[in-house]
Amino acid sequence: MLFVFKTCHNHIYVNDGLQKQPAFFELLKVIFCKIEDERNIPAPLDFYATSKERNNPDGQLTVKKRISQIFARVKKKQGKIFEASEEILLASRSLAYIVSELQKYSLLNTNIDIKGKAYEEIVGANLRGDRGEFFTPRNIMKMVVEMINPAINEKVLDSSCGTGGFLVNAMTHVINALEKEFSQEIGTTRDAWDNNTLRIFQDKVSDMAKTNYFGFDINPDLVKATKMNMVMNNDGSGNILQTNSLLPPHEWTDNFKSKLSEALGIDKSSIRNHATIEFFDVIITNPPFGSKIPIKDENILKQFDLAYIWEDKAKTGTWTKTARLQSSVPPEILFIERCIQLLVPGGRLGIVLPDSILGSPGLGYIREWLILNTRIIASLDLHADTFQPRNGTQTSVLILQKKTQGQKDGEEKSGNMADYNIFMAMLEKVGHDKRGNPIFKRDNQGNEILVPDPMMWVVGDAVEGDTTLSLERKTKLIDDQTPEVPKIFAQWKQKEWIAW
Repeated sequence: MLFVFKTCHNHIYVNDGLQKQPAFFELLKVIFCKIEDERNIPAPLDFYATSKERNNPDGQLTVKKRISQIFARVKKKQGKIFEASEEILLASRSLAYIVSELQKYSLLNTNIDIKGKAYEEIVGANLRGDRGEFFTPRNIMKMVVEMINPAINEKVLDSSCGTGGFLVNAMTHVINALEKEFSQEIGTTRDAWDNNTLRIFQDKVSDMAKTNYFGFDINPDLVKATKMNMVMNNDGSGNILQTNSLLPPHEWTDNFKSKLSEALGIDKSSIRNHATIEFFDVIITNPPFGSKIPIKDENILKQFDLAYIWEDKAKTGTWTKTARLQSSVPPEILFIERCIQLLVPGGRLGIVLPDSILGSPGLGYIREWLILNTRIIASLDLHADTFQPRNGTQTSVLILQKKTQGQKDGEEKSGNMADYNIFMAMLEKVGHDKRGNPIFKRDNQGNEILVPDPMMWVVGDAVEGDTTLSLERKTKLIDDQTPEVPKIFAQWKQKEWIAW
């Protein structure tokens, strides 16, 4: 799938004279036409190009006319993504070629992990910006989502949504739970559903996306890419909004506040300041990092405790906040506090952070603030190659639960912090090396471990001497510890009486 997407994208880039980013969005228009055609059950498929049409100018025009009719339907259904005036700008020759390449596949039936990886790879290659953006590997996102375990009716946010990978993983996780619940209600499993039942289930998924899934990003191209990713994988674009989420809420644009308040079912005028934005049950995010992109605006900084100067005068590890603002603060520090501000009391946060926040002596005040305002549920030390080959920053994942005001008041009154255990893990293997090449499991002799995968015909001999064919394929096992962590964490949660 990734190879096909790249081939089609490169064909547009080379043959249509478009730069990489416009070429990418033209490809996505065609992909959406393919998905729309597959969903148009039981009407006959229109997304195709015969070999004769592909190689004939008149045939190429016929293909373009056919696809343009599908795109007209797409624009009506996906008004949040495509303007009514938009058209497919590809030359007929290019369009016919791309249609002939994509028609071999069913995008709806392709495994979401494969499809998502292909999409995010090509998005990352074309839309990665200079704001400290480096996109989270899929296995890390899946691990964090499974650990934080969003429920069907919980409101989920990624405050720096990038290409939408965290949201797609979260929604996939919840869709699986919704499917089990729906199957129990109607008494049949998915493989026995008719078209009408499938349509009812898809409507449930779309309603859930509209109500419970939110993504913010400062980059408008990434906002559009996230909407497309959500639709392509889960049939719902959610509420993906363009904003600088670190701005004081009273400076958020009227359009942003209107859309957000409508989706949340609240009064727009209630969004006044950083103390009035407790909206979300779950936040999962990888904020932009870096001292190269510091926040210096005093109006932004004064919203955050972590933007003030803290002192440890006695050198005892106990920090006290002063009344003096820092002159500049890296964005990831502010994003920690903004995420906690956006959570409802008791809400959960899974966040990717540079290791310096957890270990640097000079940043002890951040850890002090976290202990005061959250319960630190888990700390996962990620391998140095996790974000390679594009970024070598050493990172960790923190899973936090926001304390209620009652919990904070009780601790302040007693003078004692609640005593609890923290789940800690070090991931030594993440499935790839620093060049991004996959690493496979090996046995004690150093040989790569192969396991059966029933996908390939193999010739064999029957007892009577006749030749037989059987389905068998050997595949290598990726050496990746991330799938194991949520299982161990789930057992640990039970022992700690953590209900979610």
